[in-house]
Amino acid sequence: MKGQLGKIMQQAQAMQGKMQEAQEEMAKMEITGESGAGLVKVVMNGKHEVKNVVIDSSVFEEDREFAEDLIAAAINDAVQRVSATTKEKMSEMTGGMDLPPGMNLPF
Repeated sequence: MKGQLGKIMQQAQAMQGKMQEAQEEMAKMEITGESGAGLVKVVMNGKHEVKNVVIDSSVFEEDREFAEDLIAAAINDAVQRVSATTKEKMSEMTGGMDLPPGMNLPF
């Protein structure tokens, strides 16, 4: 029995190491969200930090509210894409094992 517990602990440590590597990899990834058929693009990393914003000059020909809406929509799209990508990668790491509600790995 004691040997089995040691084996489980080793597996848990190995999984923890893999999770750490995955978290570091995901923090470095860059995902682009967009709106207005590409008129506004937002690049976000895996930590949900905005790294770059590109706004087509035609957006500024419209009213301010239009531009603000496109920017907000592009940010929301980027957040959604980062979350989906993170969930997918974590599912690969955990072998599809469902995590308890509220346990949002890695961040």
